Amino acid sequence: MSAALSFNVSVLPSNRSFTVAPDEPILTAGIRQGVALPYGCKDGACGSCKCKMLEGQVTHNKHQSKALSPEEEAKGYILTCCAKPQSNIVLESRQVTTADAFPIKRMPSRVISLEKKSHDVMLINLQLPASDTLQYKAGQYIEFILRDGARRSYSMATAPHIASDSKTLELHLRHMPGGKFTDHVFGEMKEKEIQRIEGPFGSFYLREDSDKPMIFLASGTGFAPIKAIIQHLQHQGNTRPVTVYWGGRRPADLYLHEWVLAHVAATPNLSYVPVVSNALSEDAWTGRTGFVHHAVMADFPDLSAYQVYACGAPIVVDSAQADFVKICNLPENEFYADSFITEADKAKT
Repeated sequence: MSAALSFNVSVLPSNRSFTVAPDEPILTAGIRQGVALPYGCKDGACGSCKCKMLEGQVTHNKHQSKALSPEEEAKGYILTCCAKPQSNIVLESRQVTTADAFPIKRMPSRVISLEKKSHDVMLINLQLPASDTLQYKAGQYIEFILRDGARRSYSMATAPHIASDSKTLELHLRHMPGGKFTDHVFGEMKEKEIQRIEGPFGSFYLREDSDKPMIFLASGTGFAPIKAIIQHLQHQGNTRPVTVYWGGRRPADLYLHEWVLAHVAATPNLSYVPVVSNALSEDAWTGRTGFVHHAVMADFPDLSAYQVYACGAPIVVDSAQADFVKICNLPENEFYADSFITEADKAKT
């Protein structure tokens, strides 16, 4: 890239830098050059890539106001997934190091099994190429590349060491009626079907340089990356205390409930609190009820010494972040999240 046709982006406090074309989003350029800035949806809907611009000017593509409000923009905050530089830029942002950023690969995969776990959740197992390797961190996601070039993102529910040994990936897909991809998954998809995938993406993964106890908060299929992180911790022999809170509307939404119970029984430092918000009499549910993040607050009124990893519906993730920080004293930089933004959510930009 010619210097005359690019701008320089410097990132503090790491002092990393990279170049960006004037018509290229900052995040895209950073990922391409191995500077993995925080991000989630890459579409201006989740706000995970929001950071402070200390110097410079940018223009923003369309984005949701909940991801970046006009007030935040006036204070100098930007969304790196939507911001295109108009000058050299200095950012303040947490990030992973180059050594931690695995190469993004595109490869074919074969559907080897489809297992319906509830009325709207499908477990898909993909066979990866024997001649290639997909390196990733537990918690990250891949994108399916559809025939028309559209993309759909799903977190990997398999720990990296298992994927490496078996050359398989497990994914948890929730049916979105009318959805281009999930209608196919719940309708015509068959075993042996070939799908193109690309990854890894995302900055939701275990921070292994900490020894703090952890709260894992999942709603619905947000359990998928949590499952991968649990497997990774067990493989490491990591003894950090972990409490898993998994919320669903009804008990059937906790589609791997028995899996969690089995792993809790085998892991002394792992605890599990299932929470159901809309149980009916026929469910015969005797466990915790209400909003899943309220259950965390009831059990851990002081989160000042914890890390929280939250994944699932945006309303759950956003509510948890606001309440944990404001009411339970969770340090803002110890909340790690992946909001499952749907295509309908993205269309609201």
